[in-house]
Amino acid sequence: MSNLIIVGAQWGDEGKGKIVDLLSESFDIVARYQGGHNAGHTVEIGTNRFVLQLIPCGLLRSGKIGVIGNGLVVDPAALLKEVDALEQNGVDIDRRLFISNRAHLIFPYHRLFERESERVSKRISIGTTSRGIGPAYEDKAGRRGIRVGDILDETNFRCLVETAVAEKQLVLRAWGCDAAVDTAPIVAEYLVLCRRLKPLITDTSMFLNRQMDAGQSVLFEGAQGTMLDLDHGTYPYVTSSSSTAGGACTGLGVAPTRIAGVVGVSKAYTTRVGGGPFPTEENSTMGETLRGRGKEYGAVTGRSRRCGWLDLPVLRYSSMVNGLDSLIITKLDVLDTLDEIPVCTAYEYEGSRIEEMPPLADMLARVHPIYETLPGWKQSTFGLQRYEDLPKQAREYLEFIGSRLGVEVAMISTGPERQQGIVLPGTKLQKLLTDR
Repeated sequence: MSNLIIVGAQWGDEGKGKIVDLLSESFDIVARYQGGHNAGHTVEIGTNRFVLQLIPCGLLRSGKIGVIGNGLVVDPAALLKEVDALEQNGVDIDRRLFISNRAHLIFPYHRLFERESERVSKRISIGTTSRGIGPAYEDKAGRRGIRVGDILDETNFRCLVETAVAEKQLVLRAWGCDAAVDTAPIVAEYLVLCRRLKPLITDTSMFLNRQMDAGQSVLFEGAQGTMLDLDHGTYPYVTSSSSTAGGACTGLGVAPTRIAGVVGVSKAYTTRVGGGPFPTEENSTMGETLRGRGKEYGAVTGRSRRCGWLDLPVLRYSSMVNGLDSLIITKLDVLDTLDEIPVCTAYEYEGSRIEEMPPLADMLARVHPIYETLPGWKQSTFGLQRYEDLPKQAREYLEFIGSRLGVEVAMISTGPERQQGIVLPGTKLQKLLTDR
């Protein structure tokens, strides 16, 4: 059976939630491989709108299994809040959700640490959500993290928290923060929370591999996007985990030889949240137009997203590091009213033309986009379900993207709901889904 990775090809917020929900109908298991509850995947089903932060989108489909892998950092209170919200909306997760015993836990001191670190003099402000994601990953890399499986031994768990709090208190004092962190209430709260999680905890790597051995298929779901990857993104304006396709292997314990393909998701334009370089950003009324038509506000934080034109050097880089087989374009309808549409095809840097993304954030901040302008279509594409019904100029826009990237455009999303999309016939994605 075929296993597939869905990855964000830009700075996140590309609409992966809807795509995972849509494609999960063709898979048995949906497995999340990195991130925390700082990003939300939005899925609209009729009048219901679900914002999932940790739980894989596939659980919205009856009978599908969801896996939270070892590559995540988990706030148990946030996860249980999400579980409760789904159950209140009629989504049964009993025996359908599993959490890796190797995933790391987020604690209240991680959130405090993140807020205080952003205030430290001369440190670069990243614009985080202050939910403790980065500090939890720091503890993981520093080999002092506390994992989900540690809660199964109450005595050891208490000792681990006491040691962690003592270390954090020393650093906070060095930063001039007098906030006290009390171990006892943290331990008490987490033991209560984790009693509810205990039935869900398992060795998810073993579970996934055994299920694949038995012929089950897996859809791998990441959070954020390629340009926020810790290694390959616009460092230091990145997240703290591996959001590229390679993160699926390390974040779930699945070998790359078991994966049939990688599909990238990109908007028909570009957005990003927080600090960092953004060459095609429109700080103008056009940026406001894109933001308004695209409803570009964070699903979790409500923050306004920065908006600009499609950036092909970014997508070329994303295609390379992920090994994209296909590309899915979302929010095409946001461009429906425009007379013409600029697309960045290269950069000008210190007097020279470059067609690849520079490796350093300060270099990317100094490039000037070189645009080619395509005609708009001035017709509604919202909700269309057949490729031949798209306006000629819209099809040409999509073909231009695919030809310049050397990657097939395999699907177009024409609205937020499940049925508002077009899978192009004859593509690798269509064949993979049909072969199943």
